[in-house]
Amino acid sequence: MKRILLLSLVLTGILMFSCNREPDYSPRIIHYDRDVCAQCLMGIADSLWAVQTINSHGDVLWFDDIGCLHEYMKTPNWKTFKDDGKVKIWVGNTEKGGWIDAEKAYYNFGRHTPMGYGYSAVSTPNDTTFTFDEVMKRIDEGKTMREKFLEKHKMMGKGMK
Repeated sequence: MKRILLLSLVLTGILMFSCNREPDYSPRIIHYDRDVCAQCLMGIADSLWAVQTINSHGDVLWFDDIGCLHEYMKTPNWKTFKDDGKVKIWVGNTEKGGWIDAEKAYYNFGRHTPMGYGYSAVSTPNDTTFTFDEVMKRIDEGKTMREKFLEKHKMMGKGMK
């Protein structure tokens, strides 16, 4: 009887501990053979431009360009993914490699990026960098290299914006 009581207490403790565990928001490794952008469905080809978002359930969404994240954040799918909980966003550091917290990163404008938005993340600010919130607002305002990108790739007028 004592063994059953002790075993049930141990199992209850394990269950309680595992349910209260903090989610792992650390950056994940890109699997180039299967990770695709949640917005444009292109394969993730370069970690320097990639963005990954991790929700409180540990689910990960990948984006090949910060602009694709911006567009996805306007969809009902983002609200479902976020599930009214915390979401951690990591962006590729185009200066040093590795990952930077997207909301703490600074962004240069004017470089070629996978989907033509033109914003690249760096870890230190300078006179021409923008914050995450500023980049999101600038993309809303159409301050991107997207039109030139689409024109170059002959995508204008084919449902792309």
